[in-house]
Amino acid sequence: MMMLEVRDLHAYYGQSHILHGIDLDVGEGEIVSLLGRNGVGRSTTCKAIMGLVAPQGRVTFRGRQLAGLRSDLIARAGLGYVPEDRQVFPTLSVRQNLELGLKRAGRFGRWTFDDVFRLFPNLAARQNNPAGVLSGGEQQMLTMCRTLMGDPDLILIDEPTEGLAPLLVEQVGVLLAEIAGRGVSILLVEQKLTIALRISKRLYVMGHGQIVFEGSPADLAANAGIRQEWLEV
Repeated sequence: MMMLEVRDLHAYYGQSHILHGIDLDVGEGEIVSLLGRNGVGRSTTCKAIMGLVAPQGRVTFRGRQLAGLRSDLIARAGLGYVPEDRQVFPTLSVRQNLELGLKRAGRFGRWTFDDVFRLFPNLAARQNNPAGVLSGGEQQMLTMCRTLMGDPDLILIDEPTEGLAPLLVEQVGVLLAEIAGRGVSILLVEQKLTIALRISKRLYVMGHGQIVFEGSPADLAANAGIRQEWLEV
């Protein structure tokens, strides 16, 4: 059985019908990428899974129905979410931001401060600085690491490499591999084909609020028609 199963997922913003029957799965320890151009519904899919947008359809996690639950209950069920807009608490220190990710104060799971600081020495050096003074890339790292401190079993990550310098993009790739290596599944929303093709086991491509392709990285690499119609500018 898949860890996450989404079936016939619809979502609306007011009268606008954004998602038109999304089906997707994420298995234990998998990295699955959700690709597509801006505005096709990838972020809305994550928000609907997390209960931040009202979902219509079926969202099950380890056999438990999540659709209709509050977002905090979905998080406590074992899902983590990293939004694309780098939501840090700017007046709190880096370390305090990380502490806020813990489900219970002082109780650590697979991830500790030492783990995070080993992966991202920049955060270690600035752990006592206000998060608001970090660069955009460092805030992205902090947001991802804060989510990991809650020890999710599945993490939804929305555009983690958007606007990052090439060196930070590589660091994100290392972190994603580390996450998967610790048994955490990943649903990755990404525009950069290179990183998605390199680290994903399976890929979905979205267009106009629907899934238009599902397959392996090799399948997508061999399908020029799908890439040209739904991905390339």
